[in-house]
Formats: sequence, structure tokens, C-alpha cells
Amino acid sequence: MAAPELTITKTKTAKRWYPPPQGEWTYEDYLHLPDDGLRYEVIGGNLYMSPAPRPKHQKILLKLIAVLYDFVYGRKLGEIYHAPIDVILPDQAAPVQPDLLYIPHANLEIVGETNIEGTPDLIVEVLSPGNAAHDQITKFQAYAQSGVKEYWIVDGEAGAIDVFVLRGRAYAPLGRFTTDEMVASEVLPALQVKVSDICVA
Repeated sequence: MAAPELTITKTKTAKRWYPPPQGEWTYEDYLHLPDDGLRYEVIGGNLYMSPAPRPKHQKILLKLIAVLYDFVYGRKLGEIYHAPIDVILPDQAAPVQPDLLYIPHANLEIVGETNIEGTPDLIVEVLSPGNAAHDQITKFQAYAQSGVKEYWIVDGEAGAIDVFVLRGRAYAPLGRFTTDEMVASEVLPALQVKVSDICVA
């Protein structure tokens, strides 16, 4: 007589995840965070959280996107992306979520299906009230260490755009541009953008 057929039921035990201490966050930890409208970033193993941007921040960002889109795609220079998007920078426990970034055609291999893994040539951050130090210090250092060639900090309250360019492993100021001045760029040297057209009231 044939042996009776056995039915084996496997019970899966879900592994519980606990947030790590500051300084030990990884990309895998980041993936456990909820999609709750907040903006999460991991820099140097530390978790940073920001509230959703204010309307003025979004107006400035939309104007920048429009200008850079027309310039970059009109000349077939590469691609631009805007937040929310995960960027995994080299030698960083990441990701960061820049407001806006540009990647030339020669560097597009860093664009994957779910994130960008590598160094964009240009990153733009629009300051938010109460969170300026994150862009001016924390991200400033991370972007320089990761080799981002050019970094813009847009201050809508002051009506100014600060442009920094990479010199070795540190940033040097290319200039602070205000009111009706045209923003200078080494990464996009032919770009024509007036600060007053971006920094709206």
C-alpha cells in the first residue's frame, strides 16, 4: 500500500524591524519608513526628516524646472529630475532627495529603475524656513564629498541664488546672484536665467 501523501505547512515568521540609532542608518533601513508625506533622507548614517514644502518653495521649484527643462532638453544635453527621487551618492549612507538635479548624457548610466545611484553634475536646493542649515551645511558637505560638480542654493526669502563649484573635494563660491542678475554656471555655461524670474514673491 502506498504511503499516504503528506501535506507540510510552512509557517513564515515576519522579522520585526527596529529603527537603528543615529549614525547607523542604511538604505535598507530607509526603505522601512512610511510613505506619510514627510521627506526622509539619510546622510552619513543619520536620518533627517522634513515637512512637506510650502507653496512658495514649490512655486520657485516649478519655475526652475521649467527653465532647466527647456534649456537641457531643447539642446539635448541630458536629463533633469526633481523631488521626490532617491539619489544614492557614492561613499554615503543614503539616500538624499534633492529638489532638482541635472545629469548629462555621458553620465546617464547612473539612472536606474528605482533610483539614481551615482553623482549628478548639478544639484539645486530651495531653502525652506527653519530647515536652511540642512541644505547649507549637511547637504553642502555631502554633495562636495560625493563629487557633485555644481551646487545651487536658492534663497527665496532673500531673493538670491548662491552657486558653488567643486574645487578638489570642497566647494568654492562662483557667486551670489540677486534681483535682476543672471545666474552663472560652469556646468551649464550657456544657461540664461534671471534671479528675479525664479525667486517669486
